[in-house]
Amino acid sequence: MTPVERAHELRAQIRFHNERYYADDAPVVSDAEYDQLVRELAALEAELPELVDTESPSQLVGAGVLSTAFSPVTHRVPMTSLDNAMDAEELAAWGERIARGLNGEPARFVCELKIDGLAMSLRYEHGVFVQAATRGDGRVGEDVTANVATIASVPQQLVGAPPVLEVRGEVYLPIDAFERLKAAKQAENEVRVAAGRKPEPVPVNPRNAGAGSLRQKDPSITAERELAFWSYQLGDVEGAPEFTSHHETLEYLHTLGFPVNPEIRVVDSLDEVYAFCRHWQEHRHDLGYEIDGAVVKVDSLAQREQLGFTSRAPRWAIAFKFPPEERTTLLRDIQVSVGRTGRTTPFAVLEPVFVGGSTVGMATLHNEDQVRLKDVRPGDTVVVRKAGDVIPEVVGPVLAMRPEGLPAWEFPRLCPCPLQTELVRPEGEADTRCVEPECPFQRDQRIIYFGSRGAMDIEGLGDQTVLQLSEAGLVADPGDIYSLTREQLMGLEKWGTTKADNLLAAIEGSKSRPLPRVLTALGAKGLGPSASEAIARRFGTLDAVMAATEDELATTDGVGPTIAASIVRWFANPANRTIVEKLRVAGVDFGRVDISVLPPILAGKAVVVTGTLEGFNREEAEAAIKDRGGKSPGSVSAKTFAVVVGAEPGASKLTKAEALGVPVLDEAGFRHLLDTGELPE
Repeated sequence: MTPVERAHELRAQIRFHNERYYADDAPVVSDAEYDQLVRELAALEAELPELVDTESPSQLVGAGVLSTAFSPVTHRVPMTSLDNAMDAEELAAWGERIARGLNGEPARFVCELKIDGLAMSLRYEHGVFVQAATRGDGRVGEDVTANVATIASVPQQLVGAPPVLEVRGEVYLPIDAFERLKAAKQAENEVRVAAGRKPEPVPVNPRNAGAGSLRQKDPSITAERELAFWSYQLGDVEGAPEFTSHHETLEYLHTLGFPVNPEIRVVDSLDEVYAFCRHWQEHRHDLGYEIDGAVVKVDSLAQREQLGFTSRAPRWAIAFKFPPEERTTLLRDIQVSVGRTGRTTPFAVLEPVFVGGSTVGMATLHNEDQVRLKDVRPGDTVVVRKAGDVIPEVVGPVLAMRPEGLPAWEFPRLCPCPLQTELVRPEGEADTRCVEPECPFQRDQRIIYFGSRGAMDIEGLGDQTVLQLSEAGLVADPGDIYSLTREQLMGLEKWGTTKADNLLAAIEGSKSRPLPRVLTALGAKGLGPSASEAIARRFGTLDAVMAATEDELATTDGVGPTIAASIVRWFANPANRTIVEKLRVAGVDFGRVDISVLPPILAGKAVVVTGTLEGFNREEAEAAIKDRGGKSPGSVSAKTFAVVVGAEPGASKLTKAEALGVPVLDEAGFRHLLDTGELPE
């Protein structure tokens, strides 16, 4: 294909995707894939300037007014787009262009979060809200005044405003509101499916759901969607004070009553800019709303004037894009895995795709109902999401790209293990299970779980090693791990002295794990780390736990009757008792837990720790709270007694604490709390 042909093809694809994104709020590719198309076209046009066309998508902003549902609005000051930097190198190149454009004059920068929402222009005349318009193609947008008027964070009247004030910002859907909207649609789909009707598409992310909410013909529907707004720029203004910097305009907006994002920072160097970007790339999930990058702007308005614009974007600003957390790819197959308790989980086998910082070839589908409600089918193009360390998930299908006649997937009737036992779904439960005790898949998963990081933490005893040991007949339950010998391991394929000795040393080291780890590793259904710790603190030894009644276990804080019954059933099973005795003979420590002798001055109090403390690591801080009878949950609520804040705290925890009026303590205040049980005065 010649460069000219490729340019034509890229332009056609980009125009198609613009229409799906801007007009229909139903994109068929991820933002990252769209950006790749735009960057490829821009690179072609830069290499061959004769290909540049004024109507090329690379020279335009957005997609214009493509809907007849809303009236057009001409922007008196164009709403431009932003150029992108995808990494530190591209950010540095932008900084060099700024330096050249200013003839070496130093610049200050304003760093903002790039909200993943919908750009919006709000117009006020003599302090009264009169119009809201989308960006459109930058010159002409759509009139969405009636819908934006329903957003609680958009002021309807201003005190002390100039005759004309245009405020630009981002309309977005908070994550909590998105989850409620998604849950409501899923519940609606359950009713549809139960009635034999097809489920409707479920919102895949807050941006698309927010845009769809804003473009409702009925403003009362928009009002139900809990949209919000951040302001970040002035547009057309008459009679306002004179400003010399961008951050002054933000302060002005704040004094007028507009919401201005609290994470905005003014910095003096590009190194500080990159530190801001890197921090929020790591902490993007601490917020109550979606961001997909950071926006960096030259602060001086005079310097902005000097730098000017390209045909579509200001030279004085750039968007630093974070790695994509959503991509589209082909769903090759849906298979089923079997866990240690017999629970069967469908998972997607994908055409490998780079998302969330790694290449993903498989993703969870949770359970049978979720597959049916999402209506994903082998052969679909699907949206895959991987956020931080979260397990990759198939969000849903791209229905516009579904091949005609693609059959729905059916949950298998038989366990995929060699025994081919019939699967059972108990009435009232969402999970389908293999109930065959001899199922080899369950056996292997129990051993894998026993050695995992949250349990006995046996380095080197991962999935592949356990499967190799199992296939060789060397382990049939967790107790057999402790009878492995160097000779047995050396007899396995690709095992040498070093690998064998390292595993044996890790196994030996695991014998001294504390009782809560041992309880967790045994794998009674529902018995996780928190309940294991509470039980260990109360009963002290494994033998005491084994002798405890259901009532005694159930009255342990954080346990309850369901987990208590599960523990009693687990120890009543002769096969499980045999495992325990193997561990005892091997020398695994069932001894007492160090029970705190400190007075329970924090009894009944929940203290959340966020950020890095100088005198405690996270585990030590939480242990100090629990040793005094308190709790240290991972989230802030109205019942939280205090939040301890160290360096680089989670923004969402701090924000929520302030919103709920929960006391916030520094490290000195935390030490006072540990000493007295009381808040510092």
